[in-house]
Amino acid sequence: MLFLNPAFLIYGLFGFFFGIILHEVAHGWVAYKLGDPTARAMGRLTLNPRVHIDPIGALMFVLVGFGWAKPVPMNPYNFRDYRTGMAISSVAGPLCNLAQLMVWALLFRLYLQVYPFMPALGAIPLKFAATGALVNGILLVFNLIPIPPLDGSRILAWMLPPREAAFVDRLERYGFIILIVALWLGLFGLIWPAVIWVGGLFMPAGWLAFVP
Repeated sequence: MLFLNPAFLIYGLFGFFFGIILHEVAHGWVAYKLGDPTARAMGRLTLNPRVHIDPIGALMFVLVGFGWAKPVPMNPYNFRDYRTGMAISSVAGPLCNLAQLMVWALLFRLYLQVYPFMPALGAIPLKFAATGALVNGILLVFNLIPIPPLDGSRILAWMLPPREAAFVDRLERYGFIILIVALWLGLFGLIWPAVIWVGGLFMPAGWLAFVP
């Protein structure tokens, strides 16, 4: 299995930590720009990994190849519009992962051009770039799933009428349980085609062959 491959963990660690840290900073920075200073006041608008890394989330990456960071705190009542502020702040995280996927894809393509002239490095940079792109593709698609407490649930609530949006809000207290059950029922397998599709938009054909 891909996520039980030690080589995947080694090559993916860099992309994973950057992926989750920048994801959370993006949430906090956009929330700050929209009027909520909570993340900034709590010192979360920084790239210092110590304030972002969740020990359990990091351990889960080591065990199963997928994890998370500490969620950036937000106070939606500081936004001019509660729903809109939460939706924009929430989508900032996945968009940040999309931007990182594009950067990894650019690095992959650039190295392909010089690959024949750098035999000492071999395919190592290509493996780092391909794995970084895959990890960010997973973070992007997974976080857009409309299940609380994922970012997609806040975007969904913004799109729904007030009564239905309030129902989504109430589900958040059970969100972790719902998410665990969904994963146990095979949710990851369902999103995998979307991850490969998104990656394929920016990566060249055959890029998955370089993922350990």
